Amino acid sequence: MAELIKMPRMSDTMTEGVIDSWVKKVGDTVRSGDVLAEVETDKATMELESYTDGVLLYIGVKQGETVPVDAVIAIIGKQGEDYKALLNQGSGDSAKQSAQQAVKEEAPVPAAISVQETKPEPKASEIPKENTGAENGRLMVSPLAKKMAEEKGIPLEKLSGSGDSGRIVRRDIENYKESSSANTSLPASSTQTVAGKESYVDVPLSQMRKTIARRLSESKFTAPHFYLTVDINMGRLVEARKKLNDFLGEKVSYNDIIIRAAAAALRYNPKVNASWMGDKIRYYDHIHIGVAIAVEEGLVVPVIKFADSKGIAAIAQEVKLFAEKAKNKKLLPPDFEGNTFTISNLGMFGIEEFTAIINPPDACIMAVGAIREVPIVVDGNIQVGHMMKVTLSCDHRVVDGAKGAKFLQTFKQILEEPVIILA
Repeated sequence: MAELIKMPRMSDTMTEGVIDSWVKKVGDTVRSGDVLAEVETDKATMELESYTDGVLLYIGVKQGETVPVDAVIAIIGKQGEDYKALLNQGSGDSAKQSAQQAVKEEAPVPAAISVQETKPEPKASEIPKENTGAENGRLMVSPLAKKMAEEKGIPLEKLSGSGDSGRIVRRDIENYKESSSANTSLPASSTQTVAGKESYVDVPLSQMRKTIARRLSESKFTAPHFYLTVDINMGRLVEARKKLNDFLGEKVSYNDIIIRAAAAALRYNPKVNASWMGDKIRYYDHIHIGVAIAVEEGLVVPVIKFADSKGIAAIAQEVKLFAEKAKNKKLLPPDFEGNTFTISNLGMFGIEEFTAIINPPDACIMAVGAIREVPIVVDGNIQVGHMMKVTLSCDHRVVDGAKGAKFLQTFKQILEEPVIILA
């Protein structure tokens, strides 16, 4: 019997998804575990797998269209099976809309359809190709694969597609090995201006940008923010980090150490490791620290779980893995879930001080600035010191000024005496 394929909820905050591309087309044989489509969620572009065997009888959503969670997007069944009645039985308005769309746009699937009769989706991204074997002398590539190739600087003409009809797909980009030295030249500008002529480009909001706008607006205008800033002498930590990197034989960043220090400070100040739950305050025994990572579409916040029980080297490896996964859009919903405190670090961009909007459901977020060489007074003498500003944004419903100040005091003591966490 034919089965409805609905848009799944791929993350805890997902309310709708965008069909980035269809990997399968009407008439294709589908087996459980095969990738049907690439779906852009509020946090990443993910592969939608089939959970049943059969033939793809119907596609109800075009490439690039937005679909609410649980809306019907496709039907899989036996070859030649009548699926129109099943569409009408779909639950909810979304299913009804899909049924109406099917009646208007979808022709019945022939009882004996052949691969030659079914053309690939015309909206799949195409680029010229000189190599042989591509359809009509052009290289077929999925939108996700094209985007990944652009981000990594991979020339698509060097790839052999492993998808249907030689189509380049995500795994081809991931498996590509660069044979020549990396190109370090600056990318060409994506826009051109004409003197004396006004122009602009409207870019549709991605699912990630929509979610960022909604969640941070809710946070900013719902949670009463207040801010606490402290200046930290990082001199001893600068020296300790050099020795730590020499000992480990690999690079540990300041951010890795800051995550570990924040986790230790939260253990001493558990009232900051909390969430506002409407009619109660939840205090967490575990410490899961969200780490803000910038990507092209916006910001993702993967979570270092049980950060207080991990060494700095382990945290460094986990952050590097998250950064690579974020770059390649491979973060999964479990990577984002469970944060109890968040850190946003713009120090690597030279930003000395800033305030961050609280990342729900946390009660606090800490904004970390750059380490600056500045004159400082030590025992009445002026010396060159390494100072860093951090600003704690607090939800006043949960954390009062004294609680936030005590947390920063502990955090400052740990970084100024790093042996506490390096021991």
